Amino acid sequence: MKFGLFAAAAAVFVGTAAPAAPVLAPPPELGPEVQKFVHVPAGQIAITHLRIIDGTGAQPLDDQTLLLDGAKIAAVQAASAPVPAGYRVIEGTGETALPGLVGMHNHLFYLQRPNLDASGHSEQPIIVPQMTFSAPRLYLANGVTTMRTTGSVEPDTDLSLKREIDAGRLVGPHLDVTGPYLEGAGAFFIQNHMITTPQDARREVAYWAGQGVNSFKAYMNITRAELKAAIDEAHRHHLKVTGHLCSVTYPEAVELGIDNLEHGFFVNTQLDPGKQPDKCSDGTGTPTLLAMKPGSPEANALIKLLVDHHVAITSTLPVFEQSVPLHAPLQPRQMEVMSPQAKESYLYLRNLAASRAGTKRGEEAAESYKNDLGLERQFVAAGGLLIAGPDPTGNGGVIPGFGDQREIELLVEAGFSPVEAIRIGTLNGATYLGLADRIGSIAPGKNADLVIVKGNPAATIADIENVIVVFKDGVGYESRKLLESVKGRYGQY
Repeated sequence: MKFGLFAAAAAVFVGTAAPAAPVLAPPPELGPEVQKFVHVPAGQIAITHLRIIDGTGAQPLDDQTLLLDGAKIAAVQAASAPVPAGYRVIEGTGETALPGLVGMHNHLFYLQRPNLDASGHSEQPIIVPQMTFSAPRLYLANGVTTMRTTGSVEPDTDLSLKREIDAGRLVGPHLDVTGPYLEGAGAFFIQNHMITTPQDARREVAYWAGQGVNSFKAYMNITRAELKAAIDEAHRHHLKVTGHLCSVTYPEAVELGIDNLEHGFFVNTQLDPGKQPDKCSDGTGTPTLLAMKPGSPEANALIKLLVDHHVAITSTLPVFEQSVPLHAPLQPRQMEVMSPQAKESYLYLRNLAASRAGTKRGEEAAESYKNDLGLERQFVAAGGLLIAGPDPTGNGGVIPGFGDQREIELLVEAGFSPVEAIRIGTLNGATYLGLADRIGSIAPGKNADLVIVKGNPAATIADIENVIVVFKDGVGYESRKLLESVKGRYGQY
């Protein structure tokens, strides 16, 4: 099967990466700052009468007992079978276990627009402060046990955070730390280093590979020559490159050897009117998406090219949902964790999007969104590897962890079954990272990285929001405590 072949190839490719710290570090001894969130210490644990969604896309198994032995899954057995001696028994009636989410477009920052007002006007420069305190707790509280930073603003900070989490001194998911954005002239935010030549791109990648990052992300204004140099250098270090592109089209990036493309099909500019080589188009991909209907000759050709070259696509539906008038729900649980300033900015932007209902701009946003859903389904049907993440940036409608859950809900809205959507958000991400033998599904011998929720997401996908306990390396963290620790802080630090 294609996914199996892709997983095997990815495992070989990523497994030789050095000197980057492994994404999945050995389970550490937990310090006091982490211990205070522990609800179930690691040990021999039996959770009985539990529903299991294993992450493979298979239908759920009802009335099961899940056995955890330290950091590993020991067994999944019928609840009628005897629990082995020495296991602590936890009742799981009415609850469901699913694999820990693998967030593949996640961030540890919050983009801020200075002096944003109700009309949408703000001042320069746009700045991107770190959320090193609140974001890791939000991710873990909501079931994300492994995540890729997918473009770092402060890569040294992210690398230090990873070291502290891996050492058990801070709480958070396993981290795949992406290097700084590989960006050319015209960067969106002021902290970006500007790449000016292919040689500069090569030096940038070589330096950060030496510092221990796990992957790289190219950004909107990089040229083809610079992107090619970056890809070749990253591959020389056995590291992968993804991209949120604009100046380079999807077909061009595929031919240059890119491994992954971000944002579904929203930012492909190949059909944008007036697109110039190595220049970001005025439409930044919207005209292409409006023209590229699912099943059209252009869509068929692009998807064949992507699949033939084993290029993964990252679905980031929550961030694009924000532009569709009246589509995104206003969630009180998200509002509770935001700082007053972040909450105010979000409501300004939400109201602006709502005001476009019935306008040409609003209709185009809805049509683009609909086309992307169809293209993502077509890509998967053709054998492509679709992975998932929310892109939590500067709009409070997309918050770490909450956004990862919303992404899976929106994949169901796109037409995937709940178990298929959960696979995209778990096992597919693990497959891309070359870690499918350790995480991404619930099976004996795999890492005990999983989520316990109240209800049945296979029947009602919104039940994925009802997180009770998140197990990482066999340690069960209490979601409620993690969320309470960051109330009113996201957007501040």
